[in-house]
Amino acid sequence: MALIPGKKLGPYEIQSMLGAGGMGEVYRAHDSRLDRIVAIKVLPASYSADRERLQRFAQEARAAAALNHPNILSIFDIGEEQGAPYVVSELLEGETLRERLRNGALPIRRVIDYATQVAKGLAVAHEKGIVHRDLKPENLFLTTDGRVKILDFGLAKLTRPETQDGSGDAPTIQVATEAGVVMGTAGYMSPEQVRSKPADHRSDIFSFGAILYEMISGKRAFHGETSADVMSAILKEETPELSETARNVPPGLDRIVRHCLEKHPSQRFQSAGDLAFDLEALTEISASTKSGAQAAVEQVRVGNSRRLFAVAAAVMVFAGAMLGLGWWLGRGSGSAATAEYKQITFRMGQIGKARYTPDGSIVYQARWEGGQAQLYMARVDDTGSRELGLKDAELLAISKSGELAIRLNSVTYGGYARAGTLARVPLGGGAPREVLNNVQDADWSANGETMAVVRYVPENRHWRLEYPIGKVLLDGINWISHPKISPDGKWIAFADHENAGGDDQGSIAVIDMEGRERKLSSGWTAAQGIVWSPSGDEIWFTSSSWGSAQDLRGVTLGGKLRTITSVPGGMWLEDIRGGVPLVLVNQKRLGLRGGLLNAKQERELGWLGWAIMRDMSRDGKKILFEEEADGGGPNYTVFLRDIDGSPPVRIGEGIGLALSPDEKWVITKPAKGGVLSVVPSGAGESRQLTRDNISYMSATYLPDG
Repeated sequence: MALIPGKKLGPYEIQSMLGAGGMGEVYRAHDSRLDRIVAIKVLPASYSADRERLQRFAQEARAAAALNHPNILSIFDIGEEQGAPYVVSELLEGETLRERLRNGALPIRRVIDYATQVAKGLAVAHEKGIVHRDLKPENLFLTTDGRVKILDFGLAKLTRPETQDGSGDAPTIQVATEAGVVMGTAGYMSPEQVRSKPADHRSDIFSFGAILYEMISGKRAFHGETSADVMSAILKEETPELSETARNVPPGLDRIVRHCLEKHPSQRFQSAGDLAFDLEALTEISASTKSGAQAAVEQVRVGNSRRLFAVAAAVMVFAGAMLGLGWWLGRGSGSAATAEYKQITFRMGQIGKARYTPDGSIVYQARWEGGQAQLYMARVDDTGSRELGLKDAELLAISKSGELAIRLNSVTYGGYARAGTLARVPLGGGAPREVLNNVQDADWSANGETMAVVRYVPENRHWRLEYPIGKVLLDGINWISHPKISPDGKWIAFADHENAGGDDQGSIAVIDMEGRERKLSSGWTAAQGIVWSPSGDEIWFTSSSWGSAQDLRGVTLGGKLRTITSVPGGMWLEDIRGGVPLVLVNQKRLGLRGGLLNAKQERELGWLGWAIMRDMSRDGKKILFEEEADGGGPNYTVFLRDIDGSPPVRIGEGIGLALSPDEKWVITKPAKGGVLSVVPSGAGESRQLTRDNISYMSATYLPDG
């Protein structure tokens, strides 16, 4: 029934129609009792014919109204007007996910953000025993301030025809007029719904997986010319590989999608809470890898005097060049052999570039234990290394005959962009012979006679790709790097970073000898390390879709992309010889260092390798922190420690939020989010502070405790 402006439904005065569809009409209205604007959804009057059904709707709407979560639409009231039931809810501004998806796939960061919000909302509903059963992009609303709202909890059963047994679990199927595309609920049903089997909360997780797939790829997870074809695909077919969409999909996100879309409920995520935790882990990885080794300094006022205590979150980098054996070459349908690695370096410090020599040795640039940067040589069968006598020289390439191309007197032009003097020096020793100024990168041709170089032009601040030296193939304002000549000499692969500031984001590209550039894989937030595969039909590189942890990937000249492998913390590809890639793996340790101002030395105050400082005592003598990563366990561990270096006191599991003024109590929360608790720092019993479903980000004590 259509309502005109001015019409009243109890205390609600209709102002305008917002939309209409098969499941009713939505109006903007004014609530005269509370003087607020609300949305009213009026369902078709035909639903009131079945009183039992209408009563069940009222029960489910009341249950939905009890859900209090920022990612679930708030239900204010229910009622009935001329036999048509209606629901009163908060009024949202924005668009549905369906409307957003009409523009194609979403950016990966946005996908993770939206998916995490939806999973958190589902987790709260499922804990209350409420299953949505009709999740689809039409029922997810994106507000103008970036929040996601799940719509129509409690309406699903009402808006679906009953099955023969009266269970009400068979979804409505809405088929669009476009040939070959089934729109609406059918494409998001779980296999158990298709079979008219009982559907619990894990059915929502399957539907969520189908939506997640569509946000990433811009395509439906399950296709068919008719609704029956779509349902058959849900039961029998696997979704197309996300890598086939040419998107740069993080492996962790791909695994989450696959886990959600398992055909059998027992093989999916068993709770939306676990799903949300895994999604948040992707966000945390991104945040932590972006943070680098930036120091955090806090100032603490003690009494009436000012006393400074500095705590630095220091990343100790252990760089190791590791060899992954020929298993990476497997591209057939057979099962791949187990990956094998051999570690080459074992000292603490930083490693620059590394290259194979013609005899299979390895030359690398390193700065060990804070010493001077220089070049070293190592052998695969020996844990030692020897200095080459070249200090403050940066390795660029090694020729077929064993001649080194190095860079001297380097100058930084922002980010990773650097240039200096190109020089040549025999591997066996001798003084470097300077060749060319303002060179960033160089690569030898297969015959060892010519070089490709990337040069900086100070006069116009352009970057040039030349091959051979003097012949300009590319000239532009955007930074480029990592030129690699193809085995046949017809192409040069390189990283086109598409920015002038030295940020390593961008694309993997090739250019021919006529200067025609072709971008093969784009959208990376970090792209480093390029080599041609042993067969010459692929370009291998390391890149990341977010953060700095890079995975090894391959792309053909036709643009077909694949992820070859990944390791925790990421890697940088340096070289390849005999089918064996040479990579750098950074193993990071996040510690806490600090001491009183003017102290002679700082102390290491962390404990298990990944310490996050949370609070400090009023007198500046104790710090509260938790250990995450492997050392802190899956639920993290909270510690309280004196700055005199004595061993820390273990408070318990979770995340520490605040230390009481008398230092006797610590506010904590579970690592996966949840209620706040107060835990004693000494003798005493813990007690729960909150009993709600709010997700707490921080807490603090007032001065009076």
